[in-house]
Amino acid sequence: MMFYHLVAELVLIRMQFLFSFDAAEELKDSIANKNHELVLVQDMNLVDEIWGDARPNPPKEPTRVHDIKYAGIDVPSKLSFIRSQLAENGCDAVVISMLDEVAWLLNMRGSDVPHSPVFYSYLIVEVNTATLFVDSSKVSKGVLEHLEQAGVKLKPYEAIISEVGRLAEKGAKLWLDSSSVNAAIITAFKSSCDRCMKKKGKTGKKVEEKEASSDDPIIGDPGVQNGVISAVYNVSPVALAKSVKNDAEIEGMKSSHLRDAAALAEFWCWLEEEICKNVPLTEVQIAEKLLEFRQKQAGFIETSFDTISGYGANGAIIHYRPTPESCSSVGTDNLFLLDSGAQYIDGTTDITRTVHFGEPSRRQKECFTRVLQGHIALDQAVFPERTPGFVLDVLARSSLWKIGLDYRHGTGHGVGAALNVHEGPQSISYRYGNLTSLQKGMIVSNEPGYYEDNSFGIRIENLLLVKELNLANSFGGISYLGFEKLTFAPIQSKLIESSLLSPSEINWVNDYHEEVWEKVSPLLSGHSRDWLWKNTRPLLDV
Repeated sequence: MMFYHLVAELVLIRMQFLFSFDAAEELKDSIANKNHELVLVQDMNLVDEIWGDARPNPPKEPTRVHDIKYAGIDVPSKLSFIRSQLAENGCDAVVISMLDEVAWLLNMRGSDVPHSPVFYSYLIVEVNTATLFVDSSKVSKGVLEHLEQAGVKLKPYEAIISEVGRLAEKGAKLWLDSSSVNAAIITAFKSSCDRCMKKKGKTGKKVEEKEASSDDPIIGDPGVQNGVISAVYNVSPVALAKSVKNDAEIEGMKSSHLRDAAALAEFWCWLEEEICKNVPLTEVQIAEKLLEFRQKQAGFIETSFDTISGYGANGAIIHYRPTPESCSSVGTDNLFLLDSGAQYIDGTTDITRTVHFGEPSRRQKECFTRVLQGHIALDQAVFPERTPGFVLDVLARSSLWKIGLDYRHGTGHGVGAALNVHEGPQSISYRYGNLTSLQKGMIVSNEPGYYEDNSFGIRIENLLLVKELNLANSFGGISYLGFEKLTFAPIQSKLIESSLLSPSEINWVNDYHEEVWEKVSPLLSGHSRDWLWKNTRPLLDV
């Protein structure tokens, strides 16, 4: 017990590169509450000491240029915007550490992280320069020329700490997003600032500004005054810019979703035929077959996340991941939930459908229909500009609430354009802490669900584009927003209890299926086209 006590008194950690500064501070405070101390070790990595030679090498896959026809805005223009933000907020440089932000800003993509087209890197944008910190072996001649034309220079990935120290020594005022920039970088900046102040004999107090919301301007200390070094802690200026898609990104998302819809129609046609023939198929085999159909589509790169293929009780596990050793076979006695997505050269998809290959129970049909009603309510939402996503969350839950049901996850997340399938800062969730307003050009998922433990799971998910509406009125002189559907795949009619739907809701289902047919049928032929026709018939004809 004495040995345990001594070890617990001092928690040694080198994982400051893996924790954001905010997360590290929260951990530090939690440990301090237990009378222990968190020490950030600089000169060794305890995990690596244990790992030894067995540690895998870092990924060495090459980066690539994301073509301007998909990116829509060139790198110099994006850097110019960031520099205007620096000037507006009295900053000299910004450190960008979120991998999707680096990729978006530089119109580059990579494959260092499964399912996400990003690469390990940091980026520092200053008033007159920009520096990418990356393993140079990943940068081809073509990518290097792309960066040089934009005025971006390279430095080794490991040089980020010394470069932050250099900025501190020259008295630069840094913009740091403490929710994403790791503890190592911010700690290094603070330490360098302290050393510089001691060296210069300054007794003034370092000024640091912290902002709570990206919607509000930074007000306060204009920068370095009387030799005192300061920093601004605020949400990255890239986050919001990236979330609002430009015309080229929107076109790419629409195009990739139609190709994805064709692959899904071919897949569902195949799966229904196999189930009808009593061919034994596991959840894993089905996910693998779906991948084969997607791989046939132009521009396919990889899946956008591990496919959630859940039959029966497994579908009630929200983030279920089947494995060959423990997965179930899919049959005709229960619901089958399939949540999947893909990365294409021009866009990112994420779709969930729930089906029954036999005869659903009355309970299953009622639950499915109420999830569908929530999906429709959110899809049809009209709301004033500057509305945060959490305000809309109730629309997706109301029908379930009426019979005492709910689900334990958010209703919608942001989605990147040929980038991360989960993207901030926007969301639609019962968590009301996110005050980011939904804006024209943002993309969010619409995915209400219901999960009956040890029995079945239901989720219906489409991706939506936020658009401006042309209404008869404009109260207060503001714009009103709504959604445009990006996802086009049938919703299984046999699971819908039409008697629960209003005439307006029935019209929504019929109009959606008509649109699915019009947009997707030209991409199909043979049995898959016949399958799409059968599954997009009006509800009253079922």
